[in-house]
Amino acid sequence: MRTTFALLGAALLVVAGIGPTAQPQARAATGLHVSGTKIVEANGQPFVMRGVNHPHVWFTGRTSSFADVKALGANTVRVVLGSGKRWGPSTDTAAVIGLCKQNRLICVLEVHDTTGYGEEGAAASLDEAVDYWIGQKGALVGQENHVVINIGNEPIGNTNAAQWTDATVDAIEKMRANGFRHLLMVDGPNWGQDWQYVMRDNARKVLDADTQRNTVLSIHMYSVFNTASGIVDYLDRFQANNWPLVIGEFGWRFAANEVDHETILSEAQERGLGYLAWSWSGNSDPILDMATDFDPARLTTWGQRIFHGANGIKATAKEASIYSGTQPTSTTTTTTTPGGGPGCTAAYRVTNQWPGGFQGEVRVTAGSSAIRGWTVTWTFADGQAVTNAWNATVTTSGSTVTARNAGYNGSLAAGTSTTFGFTATSRTANGAPTASCTAS
Repeated sequence: MRTTFALLGAALLVVAGIGPTAQPQARAATGLHVSGTKIVEANGQPFVMRGVNHPHVWFTGRTSSFADVKALGANTVRVVLGSGKRWGPSTDTAAVIGLCKQNRLICVLEVHDTTGYGEEGAAASLDEAVDYWIGQKGALVGQENHVVINIGNEPIGNTNAAQWTDATVDAIEKMRANGFRHLLMVDGPNWGQDWQYVMRDNARKVLDADTQRNTVLSIHMYSVFNTASGIVDYLDRFQANNWPLVIGEFGWRFAANEVDHETILSEAQERGLGYLAWSWSGNSDPILDMATDFDPARLTTWGQRIFHGANGIKATAKEASIYSGTQPTSTTTTTTTPGGGPGCTAAYRVTNQWPGGFQGEVRVTAGSSAIRGWTVTWTFADGQAVTNAWNATVTTSGSTVTARNAGYNGSLAAGTSTTFGFTATSRTANGAPTASCTAS
């Protein structure tokens, strides 16, 4: 198993010869989706991944692992699958999803065969990974509330890492063209560690390739990220650009110059970033195992740290609301008023709500002539406060909210409409305000 597991998560791979080895309008989100820099559920409830990686393709009989990681507090499991190019093929996707749902876990599914493409001769391309997902589409469609598709694990090695950008763009476009509406996750090049900063410097192009605006970037942090300053600087770049990011894999400082896991955990918690630690069990070098021989009663040093330590899974994980019984009920309160100037109206409605929060939508409709831009305003009367918004630039001043069109949805022909959405906090009352619209 050492040969097989030498590639797992790039945990023990050589990195750079050192250490261990015009935007289209977005469609309405379905299920888990990106809102700004965060991941939210279909109801707008924020969801922060706190979980582990499970090497399912090599240990298909270890189905109890799903219940074991759940019992230790995880809310997410990233499941290793194979396309058949190198491992697998994994034809039990439906069963894996069933195990995730049975154990109230969000399921991140990844194709591992792409690991190190361009440098690893046996690796599959991202295009081949997409073909695998297309073949599994019957098991995936309708599971958007529960499943994230991580298109390919560490899809480019250190050879010609620049090819990552176009390959990832093409993969996203092919997924969408084939009808997938899931939240997509894309790993960086350089065996996931992006030490040449190809993902960091080309993230905007990749995110813009998704017509549904529903892709999250994933960084894998091992020996490249062995200092607090390096970790903080990398995360700062994404935060400054408002790019959604998760830490899809990371290990621990078991030796000098290894990953600074303490900084990763504290920074992830402070920034609200999801993380998925590598890995539950089964590594040929068990230094990265969390459970000895898949036994949750025999947690290793790493397992104890990630589950029970400060900023660890037990202390910070919150179960997805799709499982926890806090799914909001929809309301249909709608208020429509003419705008302050000629040309548009605004219809405000609450689409979902839950204790302490809700999701809203505003439909902007042009009047009898075309408009080039719009501004919608309203004033909350019950102490509500907007927390996230999409398809509009939203600002607040006290209880007054102002929403201006994005660059791609300001121009409307006569009588046509566009929508923008938001999530907000609320108190006991959640009255629908009167929204007004002005056009230019």
